[in-house]
Amino acid sequence: MGSIDRVDWHSGGDFPDNLPEINGGTHIGMFLTWIINNNLIGKVHLEESSEAIQKVLSRQMTGRDFLVDQCDEKFWEDDLNEEGLAFTYYYYQSDSTNTFKNYLDDYSEAIGQDVESLYEIEDSWENYDLLKPYIDRKYSEWKKSKS
Repeated sequence: MGSIDRVDWHSGGDFPDNLPEINGGTHIGMFLTWIINNNLIGKVHLEESSEAIQKVLSRQMTGRDFLVDQCDEKFWEDDLNEEGLAFTYYYYQSDSTNTFKNYLDDYSEAIGQDVESLYEIEDSWENYDLLKPYIDRKYSEWKKSKS
């Protein structure tokens, strides 16, 4: 079971001093929101976090709050089902190239244009709604490439 991303990996280096450390998890949480909304969440959460999953689905809880409350601020392979993990490897963990933008590059393009640091991006449903089409498009491309 490997760790994919963690809030504490983002709190050093170029992380702005004036922001709460949890802002290092906003990008993770938005991806988790998409994962939950597309039924790619892992079995452990289906069994142990069903109430929190419903709160994300009904927008009573953000994916970042889910990351904190249900995942101890860590995004693990076990947080995903098999398809979710394969897509995450393809999109979230790949490097961008001339012809492929990974998740963080899409995140930056979709909602990071008006901030100095990506960590300043607000954990909001409005921002998620701007980001969602980017993830949807990559997922669709990925599904087509597998068939």
